[in-house]
Amino acid sequence: MSAPRHKTVGSSKASDNAKAKQLEASTSTFAHILTTNQGLQIPDNHNSLKAGTRGPSLLEDFILREKITHFDHERIPERAVHARGSGAHGYFKPYMSMVQFTSAGFLQDPDIETPVFVRFSTVAGSKGSADTARDARGFAVKFYTAEGNYDLVGNNMPVFFIQDAIKFPDLIHAVKPEPHHGMPQAASAHDTFWDFASLMPESTHMLMWVMSDRALPRSLRMMEGFGVHAFRFINAQGDAHFVKFHWKPKLGVHGLTWDEAQKIAGKDADFHRRDLWEAIDSGNFPEWELGVQIVDAGKEGELGFDILDPTKLIPEAQVPVQIIGKLVLNRNPENFFAETEQVAFHPGHLVPGIDFSNDPLLQGRLFSYTDTQLSRLGGPNFHELPINRAVCPMHNFQRDGMHRQTIPKGRTAYEPNTLGNGAEFRVDGATQGFQSYRESLESPKVRGRSPSFDDHFSQATLFWNSQSSAEKDHIVAAFRFELSKVESTDIRQRMVDNLAHVDMKLATRVAAPLGINSPDPKAAAGRLGYRAYRITNKVDEDPSLRMASKPGGSIKTRKVAILVADGIEAATIKRIQLDLTEAGAICKLVGPQLGNVVTANARQINVDHTFANMPSIMFDAVLIPGGPQCIAALLGMGEAVHFVLEAYKHCKSICALNEGAQLLGSIGLKPAMSKESVKTPEAGIILADTRKAPEGQISQDFIAAISLHRHWDRANVEAVPA
Repeated sequence: MSAPRHKTVGSSKASDNAKAKQLEASTSTFAHILTTNQGLQIPDNHNSLKAGTRGPSLLEDFILREKITHFDHERIPERAVHARGSGAHGYFKPYMSMVQFTSAGFLQDPDIETPVFVRFSTVAGSKGSADTARDARGFAVKFYTAEGNYDLVGNNMPVFFIQDAIKFPDLIHAVKPEPHHGMPQAASAHDTFWDFASLMPESTHMLMWVMSDRALPRSLRMMEGFGVHAFRFINAQGDAHFVKFHWKPKLGVHGLTWDEAQKIAGKDADFHRRDLWEAIDSGNFPEWELGVQIVDAGKEGELGFDILDPTKLIPEAQVPVQIIGKLVLNRNPENFFAETEQVAFHPGHLVPGIDFSNDPLLQGRLFSYTDTQLSRLGGPNFHELPINRAVCPMHNFQRDGMHRQTIPKGRTAYEPNTLGNGAEFRVDGATQGFQSYRESLESPKVRGRSPSFDDHFSQATLFWNSQSSAEKDHIVAAFRFELSKVESTDIRQRMVDNLAHVDMKLATRVAAPLGINSPDPKAAAGRLGYRAYRITNKVDEDPSLRMASKPGGSIKTRKVAILVADGIEAATIKRIQLDLTEAGAICKLVGPQLGNVVTANARQINVDHTFANMPSIMFDAVLIPGGPQCIAALLGMGEAVHFVLEAYKHCKSICALNEGAQLLGSIGLKPAMSKESVKTPEAGIILADTRKAPEGQISQDFIAAISLHRHWDRANVEAVPA
């Protein structure tokens, strides 16, 4: 609970009101007049003060010095990790009261909306890196609650590389560009990272996630979030439960192909940032549901692994996720720097009813985040920046420091005291406000880990067993790509030897093209850091761990490219375009050049994008219209043919109408329609005769195909030259 604020000393309401009116008047008058930071009107913003028109600039030009000084310091040090981020405002609303488990106020009343700010980010790259690098993604939520700010600082993966925070600097030094030449940027495919990973078997589970499609999200709006660590819920009676947090996207969980991610990085490095901004700006507000896995304190030992180990997850097949509320992002930042860059998250920003566990990675983060904010934001008063400021009353005797914005009033800066408001005095054993969980601790002090942390492979095996066939293929391909970039054969060998403890078939497939020996699990067993201990998972596989089981049923905000050229039969696409739009998709006409194309009946339609500036990697599906002249023109354009080939290779839905089927002939699909009005010769490929198909059937089939996201079982995609 916050104590009352000091009474104003030596001031009056009349004086304050006068200042407020003066400020309002001056703000209105000079809203479009340049001034210094102190409000002095600037007479000339084009010329510095000089000794003559061709003479040297003068040191006394304080207007020049203020402007240049501010410019010189308008970039703050970037984050050591999670430097590249995107943010948005929104709200959180619980579906039910969680009073049985926690006294946290924002989780009690379904009628109360709590303001939030959310920041998504990549981990390894600099601020200037591309959005689509293979990487874990940060998913940090700041709740502005009536009891103070609560920060749920997580990732889009439920586990992490290391078990103890003391190894975090080593992990980041290994994955960052190699120090002797500063390369590669935002990539783990190099010797230092895999040298570290191959010597740290505890990283194996996280490596499986990072080599999966989870590391290549289609959109920030289409990825899960996790609190990673075990926290505690504490209710009003002091009863504790362990809790793991989950964010479930309403649009489903979707990924890119690796080929697609690399090409997008070159075509639009801001792909995810732009997608989030445009969705909110157009009113398609992203939504997630908050879920929790709750484990009774004292029963965590029945899980079969240590709940304090951040390299472990609780399988949903073992402890189901309870959905307890929703998160909606409905407002973009007004200023990227002031909000997205200056927002300061901290896992130690708690509210009553939520507490830490003894997870050694989490414990280390409690120091690291404060230390980072002091350096990055210039001092101890980063909490006073507008984006970080709590909405509840604040009262303490912490004073001064760099960048202080509030003006504490009164003569007392200590407690207990009798000179302030008369209510501030020492209270021992208070029961109000935040209460740490009363936990019995064992001794003696020791620098080490519990033997219950020693299993490094069982859950990696569970993850592998839970993947679909296509997702397994993608994991193998990712390991092959990454390790093929490693120059040291010893490192490549060590890594596949480790993978042999996950699954021998996986390790053998990864090793095949790497120019090394077959995987040898005995070799891995003899290395430093390896433990022979291995648990037996309570479940053999968990469908929640595969993305293929979470396609979502909506095509809302999915982007559909409609290919156009002169001679297009516009009538063939009109109904389908309308149906797609009504289903929530975004349709764009893509042609050889901007401006207009002329339809078969001599009408003009506007082109939104060209094949060059908006290639197929920017879309989720492709619609090819009818019209002999149009299709003949498209067949003569290499960019148009490549557009279709690439969409096919990336397993996207393609609908070809009438003569449009000819564009698919170059990938081996026979364009002949036979007697059927609509047919699907390959997964996600729809060939339709608009003259025969029942009204609405083409749209219905196309929408159903797009809703599946991708068609990973499509044949011969490796043979497509795109």
